[in-house]
Amino acid sequence: MWIDTHCHLDAPEFDADRDAVVARARAAGVAQLVLPAVERSNFDTVRRLAHAHGLVYALGIHPLYTGRAADEDLDHLQQALQVHRHDPRLVAVGEIGLDHFVPGLDRARQQVFYRAQLKLARDAGLPVLLHVRQSADALLAGLRRVPVAGGIAHAFNGSPQQAGQFVAMEFRLGFGGAMSFERALQIRRLAAEVPAQALVLETDAPDIPPQWLYRTAAQRAAGPPAQGRNEPAELPRIAQTLAALRGWTAQHTAQVTRANALAALPRLGAAGAAGAAAAPATLPGGG
Repeated sequence: MWIDTHCHLDAPEFDADRDAVVARARAAGVAQLVLPAVERSNFDTVRRLAHAHGLVYALGIHPLYTGRAADEDLDHLQQALQVHRHDPRLVAVGEIGLDHFVPGLDRARQQVFYRAQLKLARDAGLPVLLHVRQSADALLAGLRRVPVAGGIAHAFNGSPQQAGQFVAMEFRLGFGGAMSFERALQIRRLAAEVPAQALVLETDAPDIPPQWLYRTAAQRAAGPPAQGRNEPAELPRIAQTLAALRGWTAQHTAQVTRANALAALPRLGAAGAAGAAAAPATLPGGG
């Protein structure tokens, strides 16, 4: 049984076949998906999707959306966390963090939202889902000022030293489709070498497609809308890469990453991660 710890099921790319996407994931053995919000306008959307499909969700304001977010959106997040505090399907505050890659973003405003949301997570006793893009040191500095109940550093691509610091703070590191590219040497090295208890799997669907789905910008423009789209059913094949890098079997890979996801997001268990309907964990070609 696999757990996709980061999937944007509410994205418009899934509007035409969202139910089928979930069905394919379950048929592939992906028993649980974590659906993070990215701004105030989709708080209710991810919550409704989670309840409709037996999934789990997180509430937060993504750093890429802080430029258009209003200051009072933080108050709305606080209220939402309070109203839904007893909802077992609410498992984290996220997706929050810092992005130092995309040009033109207001880093000071990102910091305001990041630190405020860390405080909300701390007060709610919830872990966080962190967006880490050339911002690991700044994120770690924030966590030292405002400690939280761990969580997941999503799509991690920092240094081994930074990885160690996140792990020391009870964070797990998310690995997904980027790991499948042979030229992604840093990510593959991290996936192979970080402590086993630090590893969780994710797709970030519909984004970060694995190597076998990748299309150039020209190919995407010329093809149908779904061409090259990532989806959670790809997780077992993504896991094959991790298994090969670690020298693990499919069963062991599933057991380790599932246990780590449950440790990072304790409410996952209460939401039914252990009993969700799914096929046995397998990798393409066996193993």
